[in-house]
Amino acid sequence: MNNKKRKYWAFVLYLESAPSDWLQILKTNGIKFAVSPYHDSDINEDKSIKKPHYHIILAYENTTTYNNVKQLVVDTLGQPIPIDLNSPVGYYRYFTHKDNPDKHQYSEKDIQCFNGFDASDYIGLTKTEIEQLIYQIMDLIKDNDIIEYSDLLDLLGEQEDLSMFKVASSHTILFNTYLSSKRHRKKIT
Repeated sequence: MNNKKRKYWAFVLYLESAPSDWLQILKTNGIKFAVSPYHDSDINEDKSIKKPHYHIILAYENTTTYNNVKQLVVDTLGQPIPIDLNSPVGYYRYFTHKDNPDKHQYSEKDIQCFNGFDASDYIGLTKTEIEQLIYQIMDLIKDNDIIEYSDLLDLLGEQEDLSMFKVASSHTILFNTYLSSKRHRKKIT
């Protein structure tokens, strides 16, 4: 385990055992990292509330050893041992319990990214999820009589879950063409 090398690592941070400047320590370390929303509504099997915590992903530029990560996480931050991630996508989705509808759902807007951690690299929507979101966005356009792409993005940017915004902004030609067609039809009628 001590010689294991990975580019992505994760750990759980409990405020009660972390130094008060834990966030600053991570920032000045220079590692790209993301912090989950504060998990203060998770429930144990016995229906008791779990100890509040954050989930954190560390994204190193190159692979680094378990011992290096452990020194930061356990020795410096006073947290439980880190886990290695083959891919951070699933863990990033766990930040909000996106794939666990039976668990408390946290807002994607409360995820914090630092030192150049690009959340769009870790969203990981499936093809089916993207198709479903495209249909939902088209319904939203119809229901709200939207005819401008900028109005669509403004509306989606205000949503609690930013998945629709990400789909709309990555399918610009589709939605811009759809909205242009709606505008044109409106002028004719």
